[in-house]
Amino acid sequence: MEFRRLGRSGLNISAITYGNWLTHGSQIEEDAATACVRAALDAGVSSYDTADVYANTAAESVLGRALKGERRESLEIFTKVYWPTGPGGPNDRGLGRKHIMESANASLKRLQTDYVDLYQAHRWDETVPLEETMTAFADLVRQGKVLYLGVSEWTAEQIARGAALARELNVPLVSHQPQYSMLWRVIEPQVIPTSEREGISQIVFSPIAQGVLTGKYLPGAELPEGSRAADERGSKMIARWMRDDVLTAVQNLKPIAEEAGLTLAQLAVAWVLQNPNVASAIIGASRPEQVTENVKAVGVKLDAELLKKIDAVLEGLVTDDPRLTAQG
Repeated sequence: MEFRRLGRSGLNISAITYGNWLTHGSQIEEDAATACVRAALDAGVSSYDTADVYANTAAESVLGRALKGERRESLEIFTKVYWPTGPGGPNDRGLGRKHIMESANASLKRLQTDYVDLYQAHRWDETVPLEETMTAFADLVRQGKVLYLGVSEWTAEQIARGAALARELNVPLVSHQPQYSMLWRVIEPQVIPTSEREGISQIVFSPIAQGVLTGKYLPGAELPEGSRAADERGSKMIARWMRDDVLTAVQNLKPIAEEAGLTLAQLAVAWVLQNPNVASAIIGASRPEQVTENVKAVGVKLDAELLKKIDAVLEGLVTDDPRLTAQG
């Protein structure tokens, strides 16, 4: 495993983060979830990402049980706050102080830990003053319940505003969690340059584009049984890429992956890790072998010529409009 510094901080995280969005507490049984976490631990993964909203809090509980007994100091546990949880009352969502403080305490109980290494604003909340949000986050840091702060799917302007206020409050805002893949590059024009200036790293999700970059979806063919595209919820998120032109291009990436000695999925993960502002790529899994295989992308160096070949195959199919930030 390779370890990278998170932003301009002293925190090292694994280049692969194990995430449990859409899996723990929902798509797979707990014994399968635990097996995937064990595979991640065996592969040297030290960073684990979840959120209170995943499976309406169940995902945090599953992860907490799966990690129980591990040396806490050897792990980096990330969670998030913003989306509705619980019965959906008026204060059960957003980045107001009440919801942040109550959500943080509830997350710690579910994760069976006294602190989280990284607490992230899951989205920007235009209904709450940023000062209220950041002050609540700062209080959690000073209470020792949170070590570092991050945000997810914020625009470049929002990141800059948050970073400025974090400096005033003297708290460490060190990460941004966006969607990023060979097909979805909206963070490249503005978010990454701003993050670099502010000392913030990316922890990216969906590096395999919801499974499209595994090559398992063939143009004109029936959807594989049990796949994300065949799932009612997952199909909505993956729909933008389920076009014959995209699926054909992905098949044309196979010779490039073979040239690099990789599977398509490994190529996709290795590609995002080439970006120097990316500290870690989040992978999910429903089977332990998926973790074991994808971790093999760590340490792979893709040369400039190979990267050009990828761009040539995907020409005209890449989404890089920064106005689509937060629509991932």
